[in-house]
Amino acid sequence: MISHLTGSVASLAPEGAVIEIGGVGLLVQCTPGTLARLRLGERARVATSLVVREDSLTLYGFANDDERNTFELLQTASGVGPRLAQAMLAVLSPDALRRAVAAEDLAVLTSVPGIGRKGAQRIVLELAGRLGPPADGGTAVAASAGAASPWRDQVRAGLISLGWQGREADQAISAVEPELAASTADVPGELAEIDVAIALRAALRVLGRS
Repeated sequence: MISHLTGSVASLAPEGAVIEIGGVGLLVQCTPGTLARLRLGERARVATSLVVREDSLTLYGFANDDERNTFELLQTASGVGPRLAQAMLAVLSPDALRRAVAAEDLAVLTSVPGIGRKGAQRIVLELAGRLGPPADGGTAVAASAGAASPWRDQVRAGLISLGWQGREADQAISAVEPELAASTADVPGELAEIDVAIALRAALRVLGRS
């Protein structure tokens, strides 16, 4: 198993990043929150999980080991594959998932695209007591490493990586931008300080209603 990669960020794309190690570029499928932490040309450490299929070997990348471990544990639930597990971590942090499962909060779980009420019930039933207690008192949204620059491009890339079309992503971003801008109206720099993960979750809510 490849548990992590440390190397230079050779390229960034909607589907992930290429990490160059010893002259070899490895494509890593990343959550939007992880992509927001990476900077082209800079060294980075990405926790990874290798998913083996008959016709493919896919590396999924995460900001830290906790996200990677949660990603792997989520897939032990019936009906949860790597893409859905990645989508869950794009919307909710590991601690938010722990709290939602422990509290049997189906509303939080069904906020993830691709999870209906029955799927949420199955996840609660099969993962109760297995995710462990929350490590901190963070909020229900995925943690962001800082301000996005520019945040719109990061959110758009994240939505596309989760399967939405560019036009749909643009419409969702436009729909949530006024609310996000208002939340930072008193902060110097305004839109530059919008949290990517918060913006992503807001956009996913809009798309979930469409």
